Amino acid sequence: MSLAGVSCLVTGAGGFLGRRIVQLLLEEEEALAEIRLLDKAFSSEALRSFGRFQGKTEVKILEGDIRDVTFLYRACQGVSLVIHTASIIDFLGLVETQLLWEVNVTGTQMLLEACTRCNVQNFIYTSTVEVTGPNCRGDPVFNGDEDTAYECMSKSIYAQSKRLAEDSVLKADGQMLKDGGMLLTCALRSMYIFGEGCPFLQGHLDKCLLNKNVYLRFSRKEALVNPVYVGNIAWAHVQAAKALQVPQKAKNIRGQFYYISDDTPHMSYADLNYELTKDLGFGIEPRLPMPLTMLYYFSLLLEIMSFLLRPFVRYVPSTNRHLVTLLNTPFTFSYRKAQKDFGYMPRYTWEEAKRCTGQWIASVLPQRREHLKIKAA
Repeated sequence: MSLAGVSCLVTGAGGFLGRRIVQLLLEEEEALAEIRLLDKAFSSEALRSFGRFQGKTEVKILEGDIRDVTFLYRACQGVSLVIHTASIIDFLGLVETQLLWEVNVTGTQMLLEACTRCNVQNFIYTSTVEVTGPNCRGDPVFNGDEDTAYECMSKSIYAQSKRLAEDSVLKADGQMLKDGGMLLTCALRSMYIFGEGCPFLQGHLDKCLLNKNVYLRFSRKEALVNPVYVGNIAWAHVQAAKALQVPQKAKNIRGQFYYISDDTPHMSYADLNYELTKDLGFGIEPRLPMPLTMLYYFSLLLEIMSFLLRPFVRYVPSTNRHLVTLLNTPFTFSYRKAQKDFGYMPRYTWEEAKRCTGQWIASVLPQRREHLKIKAA
């Protein structure tokens, strides 16, 4: 399987996952014809990283808004593969609902329309395990798969937006292109992604530093999940893209969604933070700040306060019921179907992922300490 000569568009290419996908595409032995990198804006550090890996493949930077239909048509013209990672991730309600919906749902639908008009044959969507759950009852899943029945009742706007966007992508499979060809689509439902540059890890690190180098415990030890290393979920996108170039494999993949995990040990979200940094001398609190039921109703109280204050001031609580449920529900899934259908296997071991992530955290520690010191002054 090869991507030699393929012209590819990666949306969200300046983000945490997008950058890693681009890196792997640029490292391909048989060069792609072109990679177009689309994002609203690129940091200078991101642009430098693309330059480090650039070889025979032509790289084109496209800065613009995914809600701009003219920009999308221009970006898709002459492309045969789209990897769509761009989205707004928001668990707390920090982003206005309309903006989140416009980017995650409308932006995806407009991109699909641009693909059919511009004769793009293959479309891979970065989805999330949150389109499945956990639901508001906190029903657990242990080592589930794509056939696992689960009643999803999530009230999270982010989860709802990703679910609707994924539905749009999978329903678009088989659409006729302007030149008479056919659009083939699939979706990769990622577990929580960790690794170098992870913004959530950095946020938890800051709170840990403020708590005298002890991580706050926000999830029960028993709430096992299976996070995925950024290099492995990026590799899954590359493997799926290669498989779509082979008609025999493409017919099994098209219109399908896949859970993507790796061999990271199952543990709670809080314990993942600790496991990645314990060699740096960090600790973790032994238990939740209050019993789980009390934490849930405390979050409800904060939500009610936010609602009552809405006419006067915008107050975003530091937690909510959905987040408490998400962080404290056992929820694990297997990657067996991805392995069977398009040959996905983790490229990096847990030991490699842990080492690389720990080295990155160690490298940003002085900067984060200084930042917090200035902020407190």
